[in-house]
Amino acid sequence: MANNLSDKDKRAFALIRNKIVHYGESPSLREINEVTGGKSPRSASLVVDRLIDAGLLKKVGRQLILIGSPSKSSNSTIDVPLVGLVACGIPIFAEENIQTYIPVSTDLAKSGFKYFFLRAVGDSMDKAGINSGDLLLVRQQNAAENGEKVVALINDEATVKILEKTDGAIILRPRSSNKEHKPIVLTDNFMIQGVVVAVLPSDLY
Repeated sequence: MANNLSDKDKRAFALIRNKIVHYGESPSLREINEVTGGKSPRSASLVVDRLIDAGLLKKVGRQLILIGSPSKSSNSTIDVPLVGLVACGIPIFAEENIQTYIPVSTDLAKSGFKYFFLRAVGDSMDKAGINSGDLLLVRQQNAAENGEKVVALINDEATVKILEKTDGAIILRPRSSNKEHKPIVLTDNFMIQGVVVAVLPSDLY
């Protein structure tokens, strides 16, 4: 990527590349503005023009094309969104939660699944190797097996715990050196958002 691009131009290019590679279409000007902070269609158009001038994109009709980009099947990385704090009533991977995109090897984030990053907060899983600030690579799915580290949404708040299924109940167990953290016993008043597949250092972003 051209060195003279601004951070917002780089965020826009990550969005455009991800959308083209995985969905075969360009993002809308509104979507570009959401990651750059632009306020008008012209703001997004100017970002696109800069990316074209930098030799990263070309425009064919109304469609943007990646220049020199490998095909989807040979792509060695995909851009995984890092989501921020989850607002009440907003799905965890909604666009308004996305802070940035982090490239991840397709050996780790395998094709056929959707992934997102979530930043760990607190010490409820420190004995499971998850410390506050760590980035959790999460495979998006609504079911999990016993013993898996899951991201669960309880009353619109995300939590990471070990899943344990019992007759008639679900237990979300912490793995913590802090005895204040207690297991959470649930029936059906929660949703599994995904399974943690990797724990990565906080300095990635």
